[in-house]
Amino acid sequence: MKQTISQLSIFLENRRGALSTILDVLQTARIQLISCTIADTSEYGICRMICSEPVRAVAALKEAGIAVAVSDVFALLLENQPGRAARVLRYFSAEQINIPYLYSFLAFGKSILVFRTDDFEKSVEIFREHDLKYLTDEDLLKLGE
Repeated sequence: MKQTISQLSIFLENRRGALSTILDVLQTARIQLISCTIADTSEYGICRMICSEPVRAVAALKEAGIAVAVSDVFALLLENQPGRAARVLRYFSAEQINIPYLYSFLAFGKSILVFRTDDFEKSVEIFREHDLKYLTDEDLLKLGE
């Protein structure tokens, strides 16, 4: 079973309306945006997004002439409690696993941590060892309903 979700990454020109164009494409395709984060510079940004139907989203965006890349990222389902994320991230630090980026959102009354690591196999071992729950693309489809 796949332990990751599909994240869409889109380079955005740093101008008015660039993000609206992308979201309009998703709306027209009736695809639910679940989470989105943008890291910007003065000239462009990288929009990382999670949506209910990533395969359809990629097709719709490409059809609209928008360049998009897909990557697999982890999405851990945690109790929404102060310090819970810090505790979980210490498991990765203890194993010398780097997390280049992370963002979060709330769903199902839980905190969802979305992140990438530099060691996939060790990360999956940590999930098993500490009985961590993760989301899959199938779970995301339920969020879009």
